[in-house]
Amino acid sequence: MGAPRIVPTRGIPFPAGDPSLDPAAERAWRQRLLERALEAVATTVHEPTIFEVN
Repeated sequence: MGAPRIVPTRGIPFPAGDPSLDPAAERAWRQRLLERALEAVATTVHEPTIFEVN
């Protein structure tokens, strides 16, 4: 079983956040993560593709 779309996050303990960031920076990071995940879902892929969060 493969994963056609991969959006890397901070890691297993904090998949949708980063406790090392201040609240405003973490909110901005979560926003970028969500936007990238939505882009990944809307993109047609034919093989496993990694969508990096910038």
